[in-house]
Amino acid sequence: MSGFLANLVNKVESTIGSSLSGVMQQQLQSFLQPEMIAKIQAKADECGLGDKVRSWIGQGDNLPVTADEIREMLGSETLHNLVDRSGLPADAVLGALAQFLPEAVHKATPDGNIADKSESSSV
Repeated sequence: MSGFLANLVNKVESTIGSSLSGVMQQQLQSFLQPEMIAKIQAKADECGLGDKVRSWIGQGDNLPVTADEIREMLGSETLHNLVDRSGLPADAVLGALAQFLPEAVHKATPDGNIADKSESSSV
């Protein structure tokens, strides 16, 4: 696990007062993948929250997000999967993601671009 992701997991663990299982760590890692970031962006656009996610991808300040907004962006199926796989309550998962997902997306897109680094280097 990368140093940044390990730090993110530690912050989430301390916030929710519970140890994250390996599955939850994998779920957090999946948010750092270009495909998931693109899905979150698309769903956020549908919900009228696209400006928030674009701020995380951009190089400026990250706009904050609430747990309810995270719920809208992820959709019930993704949330249920996260809850089922992590064994954590939905409120804990949503609260942790609301607090740390903006920074995680920002760090995963340092150039302000969702594209996979391997794709962008071949262009």
